Formats: sequence, structure tokens, C-alpha cells
Amino acid sequence: MSHTEVVRAVLESYLAQDRARAEQLIAPDYVFTSPQDDHIDRAAFFDRCFPTADRFRSQHILRLVPASEDEVFLLYEYELTTGARHRNVELSQVRDGMLTRTEVFFGGRVE
Repeated sequence: MSHTEVVRAVLESYLAQDRARAEQLIAPDYVFTSPQDDHIDRAAFFDRCFPTADRFRSQHILRLVPASEDEVFLLYEYELTTGARHRNVELSQVRDGMLTRTEVFFGGRVE
């Protein structure tokens, strides 16, 4: 799989809550960072972040493009079950077909 395909597959596994698939795609040394999570490891990501997909009504990829040899930018828009809509950007690193790092940059509310 290409780097963009790996990132897309991880997002799809999250939305489907297919943890087994996500575990195949996320490296053992994975690090996740967001404004709410500062460099958490793979275990903390699966405990705290992965189970949260039920708060989304929908999520759509707007852009998914290579940023460098091993990094990918992802811009997506989502709607929460409350009806609020937001956009986020993620910079992900992929090595040897596995996601090794994700940095999430929260965007603003979309009207």
C-alpha cells in the first residue's frame, strides 16, 4: 500500500471500529499527538482515542496528499452527533507500510 492508502485504511478502520485491522496498520512504536494528547503511545491511543468514533455522524476526507517521502497530510471534515461540524488536519508518518506517528491540528467549526 502507498502511504496515503495506509492513512486512509487507518481512518476507515477507526470509523468502523475495526480494531483488529487498525492494529495491523499501526506500528508498535506509534506516537499520537493532538491538542488533547501529548505524545501518547500506541496503547494509550487504543485506550483513549480509538473508541471515540461513535461521537461522529459522518467524516469525509477533503484532501489526502503526500507531504514528504514518509509523511502524509490529511484534511477532513466531520459532523458530530450533536450536529456541530469541524475540520482537522493531520500529519502522519508511514514507514514499512505502517503508521508510526500522527499529529492532529484541530480546526475550527464549519458553518
